[in-house]
Amino acid sequence: MARFFISASNLFGGVAYLSAAEREHIKVLRLRQGEVFTVCDGSGTDYTCELSKNEDGELVGRIIEKAPSKGEPSVDVTVYAALAKGDKNETVIQKCVELGAHSIVIFPSARCIVKLENDAAILKKTDRWQKIALEAAKQCGRGIIPVVKYATSFELAVDMAAKAELPLFLYENESKLGIHDAIIAKKDAKTISIFTGPEGGFDDSEALYAMDNGMTSVTLGPRILRCETAPMCGVTAAMLLTGNL
Repeated sequence: MARFFISASNLFGGVAYLSAAEREHIKVLRLRQGEVFTVCDGSGTDYTCELSKNEDGELVGRIIEKAPSKGEPSVDVTVYAALAKGDKNETVIQKCVELGAHSIVIFPSARCIVKLENDAAILKKTDRWQKIALEAAKQCGRGIIPVVKYATSFELAVDMAAKAELPLFLYENESKLGIHDAIIAKKDAKTISIFTGPEGGFDDSEALYAMDNGMTSVTLGPRILRCETAPMCGVTAAMLLTGNL
């Protein structure tokens, strides 16, 4: 079933009022009057609608049913992924949204190959990343559009991530505590941070800073994962072990 996100202010009087872009998308999908589609208010509520036209001849949705979105997990997982080359961050964002991440934060790290040099570059990237999150949310039936942000420093990202009830620092040199045991020990946590590094891994000083500032170092096992694989693995583990997968 086709799915659209619209502002809650455009849902009133039993009608979902669609933007010009959404009406155009409906035409591209070749939906006909009387067909059913879903709109979401972005806050976790789905509205089943029947395609119709208003008195002005514009396409609208006549609301048939209202229900909580089924695609939202009970745990709030935020992914913190280091800035990577190429389209790796795009892959991370798309797949982590599909898996249930609540938000994604991209950050610079000492061993990052690429840099975002100025505010214009950051804005351009975050706009692109947010569009990818939107499309992924539509595709997989999410009830919210996960927000994608850019933290301007490693330290800022750590400070943000450490505020979670369970702040997990996925570190390739960790050998004692596995992600499974860390999550099971706090499986009732409502907020989890998944913090992953760049292509070259974390610098030792970064790992020390993270641990000194409240992060819990965990391992994903004996295999070294690519920087775009680790965040997905972390989110999957969090969803599975909290009963959301």
